[in-house]
Amino acid sequence: MEQRHFAYWPKRRPREFPVPATSVAHNLATSAARWPDHPAIVYYDTPIAYARLWREVEALAGHLEHEAGVKRGDRVLLHMQNSPQFVIAYYAILRANAVVVPLNPMLVAEELETYLDDSDATVAITGQELASRLRPHAYRLRHVVVAAYSDYLERETDLALPAAVAAPAAPVEGDGWVRFADAVRGTAVPSSIVTGGDDMALLLYTSGTTGRPKGCVHTHRSVQTTTWATPMWGGSTGPGARILSVLPYFHVTGMTGDMNAGLCNGATIVMMTRWDPATALTLIERYRCTGMTAISTMVVDLLSHPGYRAEALASLVALGGGGAPLPAAVGTELSERLGMNYMEGYGLTETIAMTHANPPDRTKLQCLGVPTFGIDSRVVDPETLRELGPNETGEIVIAGSQVMREYWKQPEATAEAFIERDGKRFLRTGDLGYADDEGYFFLVDRVKRMINAGGFKVWPAEVETKLFGHPAIKEACVIASIDARLGEQVKALVVLRDGASATADEIIAWAREHMAAYKLPREIAFVDALPRGPTGKVQWRALQEEEQRRAAQVAAPS
Repeated sequence: MEQRHFAYWPKRRPREFPVPATSVAHNLATSAARWPDHPAIVYYDTPIAYARLWREVEALAGHLEHEAGVKRGDRVLLHMQNSPQFVIAYYAILRANAVVVPLNPMLVAEELETYLDDSDATVAITGQELASRLRPHAYRLRHVVVAAYSDYLERETDLALPAAVAAPAAPVEGDGWVRFADAVRGTAVPSSIVTGGDDMALLLYTSGTTGRPKGCVHTHRSVQTTTWATPMWGGSTGPGARILSVLPYFHVTGMTGDMNAGLCNGATIVMMTRWDPATALTLIERYRCTGMTAISTMVVDLLSHPGYRAEALASLVALGGGGAPLPAAVGTELSERLGMNYMEGYGLTETIAMTHANPPDRTKLQCLGVPTFGIDSRVVDPETLRELGPNETGEIVIAGSQVMREYWKQPEATAEAFIERDGKRFLRTGDLGYADDEGYFFLVDRVKRMINAGGFKVWPAEVETKLFGHPAIKEACVIASIDARLGEQVKALVVLRDGASATADEIIAWAREHMAAYKLPREIAFVDALPRGPTGKVQWRALQEEEQRRAAQVAAPS
């Protein structure tokens, strides 16, 4: 295939690079040996040096192996918000030759059961504010390490602290339940690292149109690919770089773009547990942050905050992200007022983040960018799989070393997700888009049924399944409603059972007990019946199109 985008390739960047064949844990070990006293993390004004970080990784790995019985290839749940303990736990699991299973901290107890069943994990590391959600599953967890984020607040700070960060350490009770602080003080020495490029490193969950979570199997090689590609593309990291880290680490963008990429290069991660624009502005200015990865809504929050001053962002060299297109007006403001281009990119859980990105010196707004190092990306007809030409809309497919190996224990789903072309294995993304005459990719729609709520993927079938559990609900169809700030939100059209009654507020309150906050329907519309096709299936697409027409009419000038 003709690679038109090479004409606009970033200056002084190779087109490909050799991917390390080592465990991802080696990256941090090497950085700690190179820069032992350099701060790896600054956590609400408390610096944590590379040597200390690696020392605690080793201690926790020893604890996992000798106290929790973790063996090579075991899956270990990591259910925690951004914190030094998340970083330590992530690398300790890999250091113990095991597999990290990062979970969204917004998942409730009922939802966690699915991931425990599928991953077969019997060991978990969690934040103390989330521990109660694991308690109902204690019978299947032989060991749980519980972290208090405040243990790493060792210096006074004038920053506003999230409640979970400010909370003092609470007692941890139960057989096999231990405090994180005690685990990292252990002296047990872990066995040598024996995992490498082809071994499983991560089990990252996404969801399918059936609502059943699918685990993406990522090897050390696939993780290493984006770990090194991300900073190489943007050119903003290294021992002198300071990254304001605001995206959640359970998600591929924050995990690879901030945490893994920063630590492999000796950068300093200026970490936030929860997003707060006032704190972000203070930290950027205080630590002269050079880079930040943020979804578009965060950029809007920064520029519209009452405390915003252009001088506060003067140190930033690189600002980029994805998840939702950046409004054109905001992109123009960044370029005109700050002299900075917002680098939008594209990636999936199946590709451990970035596969496409805008060249730093030649960006296009509301554009996925061009295929990055070693990526072969094409557009095909989603039905015939015929390859399409420039400006023809079809399904985006991707081949590259960061693509997952398979869906965990789902061979049929794996077979459906890949096609062979020119001796390469291409992932079907389920996203409709096109490449323009210059090889830049643009997103048009989704083949799969999915709602993008502020960068979080919400699968309507999963939400519908939960809503069917409400005693007053007979049927429900979930679609995307237009949200001015987040782009899309969840809307549920509900048919009540005969004789039953419920208000929208009551249903939303009930849903809050049964699903993560980002999946919650923000709007409930009561209908007498749902439209059905000849086979009896609910015509969700017709409802979605009707919602889009309604939103367009509301937005149209009178």
